[in-house]
Amino acid sequence: MDHIERFADVVVRAGVNVQPGQGVILRTDTAHLEIARAVVAAAYAAGAAWVEPIWSDGPMRRSAVDHASLESLSASRGWALQRIREWADQGIASIALIGDPDPHLLDGADPVRAAAFPADEVRAMREQVMGRLRWTVVGAPNPGWAHQVFGEPDTARLWDAVSTAMRLDAADPALAWRERAATLAERGARLDDLELTSVRYVGEGTDLTVGLIPGCRWTGGGLIDGDGVPFMPNIPTEEVFTSPDRRAADGVVRVTKPLVLNGSLVLGLRLEFSGGRIVAATADSGADVVRAQLETDPGARSLGEVSLVDSDSRIARTGIVFHNTLFDENAGCHVAWGSSFPFAVDGGAAMTVAQREELGLNTSAVHTDVVIGGDGITVTGTGPKGTIEIIRNDEWVL
Repeated sequence: MDHIERFADVVVRAGVNVQPGQGVILRTDTAHLEIARAVVAAAYAAGAAWVEPIWSDGPMRRSAVDHASLESLSASRGWALQRIREWADQGIASIALIGDPDPHLLDGADPVRAAAFPADEVRAMREQVMGRLRWTVVGAPNPGWAHQVFGEPDTARLWDAVSTAMRLDAADPALAWRERAATLAERGARLDDLELTSVRYVGEGTDLTVGLIPGCRWTGGGLIDGDGVPFMPNIPTEEVFTSPDRRAADGVVRVTKPLVLNGSLVLGLRLEFSGGRIVAATADSGADVVRAQLETDPGARSLGEVSLVDSDSRIARTGIVFHNTLFDENAGCHVAWGSSFPFAVDGGAAMTVAQREELGLNTSAVHTDVVIGGDGITVTGTGPKGTIEIIRNDEWVL
């Protein structure tokens, strides 16, 4: 089995865990054609009833940003919303292949137009994915991504790095992921037992304290759907995470990894929080793109996720900056502005938006992860047992 076949097997068996007779949607860029074909074949081999690819294409996206009206870029379509509802009713599985083939695709574009998208469709899809469907998001190598990482389109070298990060070098990669998931889940259980009320991140340029929702649940490794089927939302994953109280975040952070956002590269991002909201965003480059996304809706400036990752991560041990959030966020502690995860609180998936917000969960059409960890980061948690070290100098100590 070559690396593409092993990749596809992990996506289908460990990631979304396709069940016999299940429908599958595959969201992917045209740059991932060969990999997409392998994933489709693996899904059918696992018993999928049907697999529908949903294609995106960078140059087509740039054409839309340059020429379509802002109203058209942001308008939701009734037929698209109906399709999402039907997917949820059928209990489909959702696979997304990411790996930006051109991180500079939207350089020079109007940042407001570049940030525009059909928010109602995105919110509807996120609502169904987080509450009713199994999903997985996986990074797929391509020449453009390789060029961003290594300065040349050395896809073979990128495959080597991705194979390490995704445990494709194991005798049974899917089994290796289930074992890693169990380790991360155990970390989450220990954090749950502490009943923390806040976490604090301290490192070079970072001192951020975030309040937590009483009874919030820390998740690591994977989830289990309503039918009892386990799945892994992200591969690779090395994190333990929860959704904080959107109303309680104060301090500053220095983002330690590059961020590719809406087709633009953001470097040296710095954020200031007060009263749970981002009140200032500066960067060495790309700050306008970040600021444009923060204006998406009222929830875009508040946090929807806090995450813990230590230096034992396979991604961290590669020493590579992947210029891909899925990989880089699993090399260090990170936070995300935007939407919360309903499953972070018991019964959250069945609650109304208003009920979730009353608890402190955040609602937004965006969810953007940024890495604030790495060498020197220390994380403490405060709760009924006092203040406890969780990570010291990028090493897990809890």
